Amino acid sequence: MNVTNVDLNLLVALDALLTERSVTRAAERLSVGQPAMSATLGRLRKLFGDQLFVRTGGDMVPTAMGQALVGPVTEAIRAVQAVLDVVDAFDPTTDRRTFTVMASDYVGLVLIRPLVRRLSVEAPEVRLIVQPVAADYEAMIRQGRVDLAILPGEMLDPAPELRRESLFQDRYVFAVDADDASIGDRLTIEQLASHRRLATGDRELPALGDRQLDGLTLDPAAELSTQTSLLAPFFVAGTGLIILTLQRLVDELGWAGIRAVEPPLPLRTIDECLFWSIRRDSDVGHRWLRQEILTTAQQL
Repeated sequence: MNVTNVDLNLLVALDALLTERSVTRAAERLSVGQPAMSATLGRLRKLFGDQLFVRTGGDMVPTAMGQALVGPVTEAIRAVQAVLDVVDAFDPTTDRRTFTVMASDYVGLVLIRPLVRRLSVEAPEVRLIVQPVAADYEAMIRQGRVDLAILPGEMLDPAPELRRESLFQDRYVFAVDADDASIGDRLTIEQLASHRRLATGDRELPALGDRQLDGLTLDPAAELSTQTSLLAPFFVAGTGLIILTLQRLVDELGWAGIRAVEPPLPLRTIDECLFWSIRRDSDVGHRWLRQEILTTAQQL
């Protein structure tokens, strides 16, 4: 097949179809109508001599040929983007670009807050959208549906289509009522087992921390839960509840009547990392924002 006889816009459409697995969503992604995208899929099927997708239930599933095209198409789009990025200017002082960052509320308080202060001076026209960690966070990063994600490193395995940069570390502590004199600087196993505990439904933090306590028999079980790790410490003061959380969070919220005490056994630290799709690696504006985040993290 001679590339001079191929409309390269078809590769852009194929990339959208392989990513979204839906004609409707692919059309929305490229801002075209659904009939136009359906017609493009027909042209792609004729070009490759293959159905490329088959419908299973309500989903479009790639055929063997379609699946084999995922890697080459991704690389082709990235190569074209790299060519365009060579001449793509980005001026943070005047550019009105919007970036989407996926992060937990913990990262929002500890890192995004000082980042926003920094950007308000250096890039007043740049817009930052911070969205919570979604259940399909890995797919969203790999497919470039978010510009960046800030997550504990252990949440994603290394992969050739992902880039990763370590930002900062934190350690697990227990937050207790600042006025509770019965607990010293370190929580004992007995105190951990006897105190009422607060759980949080945050996808990121508690599962990673509580997993390290799995070897302990804890009774009673957690008596209260909340969906956000940022809200949880506010339930501790004056209630007798304790919660496994992170040192930097307690430092930020010490005014709320809580203090940090050491856990009864050593716990692994958490390494917050910056993740992004290889597709965005050479994007000038993207590189600028990554450096701004890294610089902010280094100043924590």
